[in-house]
Amino acid sequence: MKHWIQAARLRTLPLSVSGIIVGSAYAVYQHTYNSMIFIGAIVTTLLFQILSNFANDYGDGIKGTDANRTGEKRLVAAGVITAGQMKKAVVLMAVLSLLSALVLIYISFGKDNFLYSVLFAVLGIASIAAAIKYTVGKNAYGYSGLGDLFVFLFFGWVSVVGANFLFSKTTDWVVWLPATAVGFLSIAVLNLNNMRDIHNDKVAGKYTLVVKLGLEKAKYYHYFLIVSSGLLFLIAEILMGKYPVAGVFCLFLFLKHLVFVKNTNEPGTLDSQLKIVALGTFFVSLLFLLNVVFLS
Repeated sequence: MKHWIQAARLRTLPLSVSGIIVGSAYAVYQHTYNSMIFIGAIVTTLLFQILSNFANDYGDGIKGTDANRTGEKRLVAAGVITAGQMKKAVVLMAVLSLLSALVLIYISFGKDNFLYSVLFAVLGIASIAAAIKYTVGKNAYGYSGLGDLFVFLFFGWVSVVGANFLFSKTTDWVVWLPATAVGFLSIAVLNLNNMRDIHNDKVAGKYTLVVKLGLEKAKYYHYFLIVSSGLLFLIAEILMGKYPVAGVFCLFLFLKHLVFVKNTNEPGTLDSQLKIVALGTFFVSLLFLLNVVFLS
């Protein structure tokens, strides 16, 4: 059990629910919040994330990408869990994720919104496919520099706007601003991971965006992601008639982090920053929620 918990990578879970928190916060602002939908969305998202982590461990493990990686070890590459066992776990998590998504869709739309139910069922299946295809298969998109795009779409727009739609059954253009911010911060975590692994990925033939850009350009890309996120949160809060608490907090929270990235010449040292950005995103999202609930 200890090894399976390790394979689930618990430190990634707060980041995965950040979009749900922001989308739910906007539902509070719209007076459409429903606690059952919130719980269902959190559970479903956690299952998707664990599925993604298992699939990533399996895909990179059988390709040999993780053989000399820096940071937290991967269980298939280390031989602690066999590839066959992990493959079965991926299938199990895919089934559980789909079942949870279907329950969530029913809670949100019931029997009266068939088209919405079909749309979200397709999104659920797409989320499962995206989680698996990041590293699994011959055409794994994580190996061709498309990981950033998929993280942005699923952790940002699908997570925030999708979660909000489950509550409100409509979409407001303002919600796309914090959705984009969460997407950018989620990419920032991936970008850090890929900057850390740049040398190993080159050897393994994993052509991430960082490998294609090079370390220095990837740093400037990182600055853009972090600063833009803070500004987007700030603008959204102002448009909602709130104090720009989450936006200002985001900009100041990551200032020291950006200085660290700028001064880093050894990619391996960036491993320490992964937790800072992942947990920082979670706390910014919580602050956005608290701002909506308590501050006018």
